[in-house]
Amino acid sequence: MAALRCLAGILSTIGNIYPLCTLIGINGGPQFQFSEAVSFTINCKDQDEVDYYWDRLTDNGEEKPCGWCQDRFGLSWQVIPERLYDLVSHPDPARATAATQAMYGMRKIVLADLESAAASV
Repeated sequence: MAALRCLAGILSTIGNIYPLCTLIGINGGPQFQFSEAVSFTINCKDQDEVDYYWDRLTDNGEEKPCGWCQDRFGLSWQVIPERLYDLVSHPDPARATAATQAMYGMRKIVLADLESAAASV
């Protein structure tokens, strides 16, 4: 169940009820800024989905390392392909390290480059 309240066309609160957890966001004005301490992750099924969310979130936002970005409001997101988890935790430590090192050099995660790095070992 999601709850939204708007005041004069500006989002003032947003809440979402999860089992055992309630998230509430409040538009507290300029004295209460977003920080990277609160962020969201979007697990994407493929590169097309990564590109879709990345392009929209970074429009008037800011790209950060390792799949992180901030949207135009300053909220932090990590947009990653689900396959990333398999690659960076590969049973072969050399492949896992190669994928991890490749990720460290990226802003938007490019799955083909991660796959290539892991396969090169």
